[in-house]
Amino acid sequence: MSARPESPASPIRLVDYAPPAWRVTDAALEFDLGIDSTEVISHLTLRRDAEAPLRLDGEGLELLSIALDGAPLAAGQWRHVDNVLEVDDVRDGSVLTTRARVQPAANTALEGLYLSGSREAGFLLTQCEAEGFRHITFFPDRPDVLARYTVTLRADRARFPVLLAGGNPDGAGELPDGRHWARFVDPHPKPCYLFALVAGRLEKIERDYVTAEGRAVKLVIWSEANAIDSCHYAMDALERSMRWDEQAYGRSYDLDVFHVVATHDFNMGAMENKGLNIFNAKYLLADPDTTTDDEYKAVEAVVAHEYFHNWSGNRVTCRDWFQLSLKEGLTVFREQQFSADMNSAPLKRIEDVALLRRAQFPEDAGPLAHPVRPAEYREINNFYTATVYEKGAELVRMLAGRLGAEGFRRGMDRYFAVNDGRAATIEDFLAALGEANDIDLMPYLAWYGQSGTPRLRARGYYDATAQRYTLTLSQHTLPSATQPDKHAVPIPVKLALFDPDGAMLPLHLDGQAHGSEAVVVLDATERSLVFDRVPRPPVPSLLRGFSAPVLLECDYAPAELALLLTHDPDGFNRWEAGQQLAARAFDDCRAGGGDALEAWTGALARLFDDRNLDAALLADLLTPPGEIELAERQETVDPTHIHELRQTMQRMLGQAIGTENLERRYRELAVSGPLALDAAGKAVRRLKRRVLELMALLAPETAHALATMQFHSAEGMTDRLAALAVLVRGGAANAPEALGNFRKRHADNPLAMDKWFAVQAQIPGEPALARVQLLEQDPAFTLKNPNRARALLGTFASGNPSGFHRPDGAGYRLLAERLATLDALNPQIAARLATAFNGWQRLEPVRREAARHALSDLAGRPGLSRNLSEIVASVLSR
Repeated sequence: MSARPESPASPIRLVDYAPPAWRVTDAALEFDLGIDSTEVISHLTLRRDAEAPLRLDGEGLELLSIALDGAPLAAGQWRHVDNVLEVDDVRDGSVLTTRARVQPAANTALEGLYLSGSREAGFLLTQCEAEGFRHITFFPDRPDVLARYTVTLRADRARFPVLLAGGNPDGAGELPDGRHWARFVDPHPKPCYLFALVAGRLEKIERDYVTAEGRAVKLVIWSEANAIDSCHYAMDALERSMRWDEQAYGRSYDLDVFHVVATHDFNMGAMENKGLNIFNAKYLLADPDTTTDDEYKAVEAVVAHEYFHNWSGNRVTCRDWFQLSLKEGLTVFREQQFSADMNSAPLKRIEDVALLRRAQFPEDAGPLAHPVRPAEYREINNFYTATVYEKGAELVRMLAGRLGAEGFRRGMDRYFAVNDGRAATIEDFLAALGEANDIDLMPYLAWYGQSGTPRLRARGYYDATAQRYTLTLSQHTLPSATQPDKHAVPIPVKLALFDPDGAMLPLHLDGQAHGSEAVVVLDATERSLVFDRVPRPPVPSLLRGFSAPVLLECDYAPAELALLLTHDPDGFNRWEAGQQLAARAFDDCRAGGGDALEAWTGALARLFDDRNLDAALLADLLTPPGEIELAERQETVDPTHIHELRQTMQRMLGQAIGTENLERRYRELAVSGPLALDAAGKAVRRLKRRVLELMALLAPETAHALATMQFHSAEGMTDRLAALAVLVRGGAANAPEALGNFRKRHADNPLAMDKWFAVQAQIPGEPALARVQLLEQDPAFTLKNPNRARALLGTFASGNPSGFHRPDGAGYRLLAERLATLDALNPQIAARLATAFNGWQRLEPVRREAARHALSDLAGRPGLSRNLSEIVASVLSR
């Protein structure tokens, strides 16, 4: 199934939801597998819930035969029109049998059943979320139809020695002509988007595991032979995830086997298919020579995320795709909790909030803004977004904070108990949490239905005579094209007060003692808080831990932010104060100087010499907001100017620290020794990279010499890639040599080669375009592989603002042309890369007109997929 032109679909609306008239109670599927042609026989046991014709989805299928209750149907008894199979005279309890043919090797969209890798050595696999199952067989392809599956696979043993499907193994054997078969049964009802199969030549590692409930489970990870030695870290992460979920949520695994398969050809990060998870290799394979420290964390997090879906997504699924965040936002939150427990909670919170601001806040502020639960969609694959995932997780975090740890666990126990085996809604989730704690949480539903990032305004007044501090909080959300009238939402504000010496004050709020921290809920447009027994003018610390996903507007003096940066005992809150101060310092750079710039550089220079400060935290403190985040502060965006100003403020930070001080610290951190993958080793590498980056702005020759030595002596990918990035982005004379060395070393490793492409796509400024065009001609580049397309085009368009947003519009034209080509191969990836145009209306006039012209040309091309046309139309229309 290559992509095909599609006419625009009518919007699907939440208000139009109706339960299915027909359900499938049991699905018995038989596959005769082949690379060019696979035949699928489907036996569906049907249950009628309402008077209506039986209508099944089916796209790109060649229907070979159809029978009802064993009797073949005549042509007039069924119709297959516009990707819908309609069958007459079906009774409650009937069994519908269809035989259809699909073509895996021709399927470049990687949706349904397709071939990963080459014809000679690749393997077959499936991807069914959100609507891929209709590309395999005829079925009511919606998440509220839950069935029990029995799957039988037949194939040539030599070509497909491994046969896997979801559920428990239920037999295997030999067939004539060198063929064999295997059967799998899943006793748990599930939606069809969780169906999966894999067939091919794969190797495995396995481990025995016993759940907290005493079930013996075989854990098996599969990959191609040349990658199997890189699966051990993922196996360890899987076992940690299973044990953590038992302890934190009381959730145990429920099948006899848990299969995980790695593929290099995958549109998503991973897929939680029941009993047969399929992973983008990027998030499963890990070894020190090819995997960075950040990638190790990502492998652990994604392995956990997909496993946690076994309950939050599989056992309890979503009623319809409007409820997507019910499984994704909740599971991201669970994954974040796990990662915080396995690593550093403050550093994890910094990572999560930085991602939210970098990816979701711009989405919420641009033409692609939508609520966590959208009111309508045309193409559901376009709603696997930062809003649904990351903002959705923040809403769950707010609820967890509101209920407290014990109350949230109590609510989650009730949610799973009441909804096990059901397709649930956001309302079901809020009701379970609230009922378990005798609290009405339905006001939080407003968060799910409203797009945009609320702005929290804080104003303080200190009465020295009464020793009273009054803090007035107010909220507003900017109107959007689809929601001109925004409503107040409940905003939990975790806060503390600091005295001028940096000590936390005991809180006496509205006549009650609260310790040194309190959480208040702003559920109206405005609220005033009165603190008594405040001996001196305090400095408020607001939204501690980022207690709500809002934009804070508070007229801090630079010295007050510097005080919080220096004295707050919590690492995340120090970082948050530093980010606010850095944003103010950036504004000072635009104005030619100011108190904030001096306060920011001075505070960090002092912290740099504090050897007791965690090295990883220091590295994060030394990193100002990125160019994308800083652009969100501008009414009119000039990406080149933003890049130059950010470089200037970092250079001034380096000067405040001192070149000699930076070099001395670098050499302390660069002491050679065996590669340590523990937290301390990772922290050293993180700070070493940041120090080297600052040195490159002050003393490029010295920094490039140190980077060259680090590149050649690096024991692992983290140090090697950090050094390469400094050389390449800094235009070092020996950068081509280093790139050649890297390629020679890692030419046979696809994930390492993705890094080789990405680091070059991040060359700042106008030279980036020519490099991207050159790399497109490289034999290792292909648009058919999603990871490779994202590494080059995605990094260039979404991760290199000064390179992509050229004044002459050449970056826009290049991306638009490649999107049209990619759309014919893989519409999902084309649509996701197209989101790089989000926010083009705020560009300065020359760039804005160039972007508009490129988008208009793209929109006018005939035959665009529904995926891409929806994104382009949305971006252009607002």
